[in-house]
Amino acid sequence: MNASSSAPAPRDGARAECIRVMVVDDSVVIRGLLSRWVEADPALQLVASHRNGKLAVDDIERSNPDVVVLDIEMPEMDGLTALPLMLRKKRDLVVVMASTLTRRNAEVSLRALSLGAHDYVPKPESTSEVTTSIDFRRELIDKVKALGQRRRGGGASAGGRMMRAQTTAGRTASQAPAGAMPAGYARLAAGAAAVPAAPAIRTRAYSSARPRILAIGSSTGGPQALQQLFTDIGTSIREVPVVLTQHMPPTFTAILAEHIAKAALRPAKEADNGEVLKPGHIYVAPGGLHMTVDKDGGQVVARLNDSPPVNFCKPAVDPLFDSVAKIYGSATLAVVLTGMGHDGAAGVRTIAAGGGSIIAQDEATSVVWGMPGAAAQTGMCCEILPITRIGPKISGLLSGGPR
Repeated sequence: MNASSSAPAPRDGARAECIRVMVVDDSVVIRGLLSRWVEADPALQLVASHRNGKLAVDDIERSNPDVVVLDIEMPEMDGLTALPLMLRKKRDLVVVMASTLTRRNAEVSLRALSLGAHDYVPKPESTSEVTTSIDFRRELIDKVKALGQRRRGGGASAGGRMMRAQTTAGRTASQAPAGAMPAGYARLAAGAAAVPAAPAIRTRAYSSARPRILAIGSSTGGPQALQQLFTDIGTSIREVPVVLTQHMPPTFTAILAEHIAKAALRPAKEADNGEVLKPGHIYVAPGGLHMTVDKDGGQVVARLNDSPPVNFCKPAVDPLFDSVAKIYGSATLAVVLTGMGHDGAAGVRTIAAGGGSIIAQDEATSVVWGMPGAAAQTGMCCEILPITRIGPKISGLLSGGPR
């Protein structure tokens, strides 16, 4: 073993049930800190740490990690170069990118997601901030555990296993055309296990009203899902505004909007406070601010506010869904995509109470079936669909097609 890496001796017991983690960062301080955080969690096992991408790539087969926490800027081989080489050696490897909040790093992180990384964690600007940031530590460890459990098959709920078995109309996500998916989704769909059917999650009928707005909530795995969704929707949103909350920090949301605009071939941007919502335009909640909608002189406008986090998130989905339901009622169409936690579930109930329609992404194509799973478990969704079927369904609903 070289001086840049370390593989601690296994802790008591077989450790076979633990999620195996590799940390890759050129800073010896950060690398040591992240490694200690991993070792301190009984659900995780640190199997290696490296100072650059080349050493990590060379060690993948020996260390056999379930999850790699991968820095972007490193000497000899950076994270973006190392990523596809790692995935070539271990197809089902979960990679979480870690980078500071610069525009370049945000661009690279989103590029990494399209190449097969599962998620990213924004690092504080300075080493001292990293060492003292409770939020950064919590987010990193929570994501490593959630994504690691998903990779090992331990994150499936009974409802999620049911959805894999009986995706609507008998067509499972593993039968969807993988060529149309971003890299991470192709692997998820191809690997979706066949399982026995379970009692169905309760659903409700779609609203008879034609949608006048599309509201979307997403988190972990969201950028990949949104790319697929907006590519499939295309110009069918030209008659309604789209409002979107993706759990992301500042800088990232502006770049996400640019990527969405390219996928949808429609205008997309971070929303401005008081901005009138226009049909065919996509409004993204800026990182660090909640976005809601409101009436102003007969027009619907976006509202931004700096109130406390909701469900530990800012922006959060629930405030957006609640506000949309109050204005659009039964003409609301909402979608809950892949993500950790349960943000959006309360808003789903509000939308359903107002007569609106909700679609949730299924577990087999979700990076983490937390948010859509929580939405599905309310019994208020109209359908739970694989990502490749959500866009076409939205297009049909917006055009007044069959429910």
